[in-house]
Amino acid sequence: MLLPNDIHPKYSIYYNGGLVLEELKNNKEIEFLDLYQRIKEKNDISFSLFVFTMDWLYLVDIAYLDKDGVIRKCS
Repeated sequence: MLLPNDIHPKYSIYYNGGLVLEELKNNKEIEFLDLYQRIKEKNDISFSLFVFTMDWLYLVDIAYLDKDGVIRKCS
């Protein structure tokens, strides 16, 4: 699912992770649902794929969700 061979790359976690990182570069902190809406405008992503992408970014220590529901890029 990170780099699938049989589906279009825009449906991969890796590609969508890049979109999230681009948004986090422009906005140092953003609420979870606001980030989803911005990513959805650029790429018609399902909510479940967005959540998987955010889980992956958290697991590789790139982004995290604080207790207030704000996504931040790890430094």
